[in-house]
Amino acid sequence: MASEEYKMWVAGKEQDGKAEQIPIEDPATGEIFAHCHAASAEDIDDVVRHAHEVFKAGTWSKAPRHVRADVLDKTAELLTANLPRLIELEVRQTGRAIREMNAQVPTLVKWFKYYSALIRTEERSVLPTVGKLHNWIDRKPLGVVAQITPFNHPLLIAVKKIAPALAAGNSIILKPSELTPLTSLELGKILKEAGLPDGVFNVLPGDGATTGKALVEHPLIKKVDVTGGTPAGRAIGAIAGRNLSHFTAELGGKAPLIVFEQANVDLAVNGIVFGSFIASGQTCVAATRIIVQNAILPDVIAKLKKKAFSIQKRMGSPKNVESMMGPLVSAKQLVNVRILVDDAIKTGAMVVTGGKRMTGRSLIDDTEFDKGYFYSPTILTDGPAKIVDTRIWKEEAFGPVIVVVGFDTEEEALKLANDSEFGLGAAIWTQDLAQAFRVAEGIEAGICWVNTHHRNDPSSPWGGIKSSGVGSENGIDAYNAYTTTKSTIINYASVEEGLANDDWFREGAGEVRYG
Repeated sequence: MASEEYKMWVAGKEQDGKAEQIPIEDPATGEIFAHCHAASAEDIDDVVRHAHEVFKAGTWSKAPRHVRADVLDKTAELLTANLPRLIELEVRQTGRAIREMNAQVPTLVKWFKYYSALIRTEERSVLPTVGKLHNWIDRKPLGVVAQITPFNHPLLIAVKKIAPALAAGNSIILKPSELTPLTSLELGKILKEAGLPDGVFNVLPGDGATTGKALVEHPLIKKVDVTGGTPAGRAIGAIAGRNLSHFTAELGGKAPLIVFEQANVDLAVNGIVFGSFIASGQTCVAATRIIVQNAILPDVIAKLKKKAFSIQKRMGSPKNVESMMGPLVSAKQLVNVRILVDDAIKTGAMVVTGGKRMTGRSLIDDTEFDKGYFYSPTILTDGPAKIVDTRIWKEEAFGPVIVVVGFDTEEEALKLANDSEFGLGAAIWTQDLAQAFRVAEGIEAGICWVNTHHRNDPSSPWGGIKSSGVGSENGIDAYNAYTTTKSTIINYASVEEGLANDDWFREGAGEVRYG
């Protein structure tokens, strides 16, 4: 089968890249089905400078807010019209099950609609300044912003960044993951058709070490917004700091999920498997540390094992609507998962189910698991060694692997939940409302769900604490983070009042104003 070619998106059109092309692999089959042009350091300098010129020209940065809102609304309309094509491409490049993409991708229109509504209705603050002064606040766009997105949710995470950045009037350089750049390139065509001026939105594929580094180092980049691993986030943040660029980072996670005996066990188990195995566990808020009250621990483990078996026997081609879970995104990611699971087993953890790469053929569609990067849904718990003493308790596996540990008291549950350098997502399952409030207050995470998991809305902040990042996506805070404030103060006192009160160096003594 011939490989399709994808080019960079620059200044409203496709453009060749000067760096070596990137092979795009189908994780379910190992097939290279496309090649994507990549940006060199020279490409990046040219594109950033052009985007800066477009920003200074004001065709978008100074456009009336209703014009920007109309483009965002039109983008939502066109995105809806292109859903089937985008979903198919997203499944192909990520290996995500199509039933997941059919549910996720249509929701992306909400982000464009939300930020359109926000800028249509935004109000300016008028501050209570003392004296005959009128002081108001405007929000101004920053300039050219760099957005770096990961492989796991290519469209979702890109849209979460793009919508507020455009609403604020910025110019964008998007660098998607080199593993999954294709749907981000397609967004460029949709935004152009929606009426976005050429040069405002650009997509430069490439790897992080070269393309990404050259982008965030560019002196004309005024903000860097990255989603990725914590080590990369720290490195990018250091560069942004040297340039005094604004910085937002949504990084690693190791989400705890606490199940109290007051929970409905069946509801909790359903929530666990969703939070753990959606996207084959490749999400930053995946419920990876399952902390269960000892009174119900055997029941929860038994039901989790049954659910995991049910998922595994219904795994197959990601294109099959009956397939429950797809492969990991790459051979590298598969190795990462295997290293941590094998280490836990060697250390003395007990395997409840899974714990190995899948081989043979699918029971539902005859997919050859050996050709892709399929890993069985895996549950680990205490064996000869305590699971909390293994690397996988602390380190992000980013795969369909959960560890289960017991507890007796709320205090013990909180200590286990907070035993992590990360603090992005967390969840609590209980039917005791007072307990839910009490425990949620003690959870060290930027997001805490009660009796649900992985809920995401354009209005709801999404960000972490500790090593999970800086700032947040979604909501008005994300919009504000793509702006800078401008305070304007007008003195409306009469000339006579000014002459009487504002001559600081007048002759003689007497009170004068200061500030």
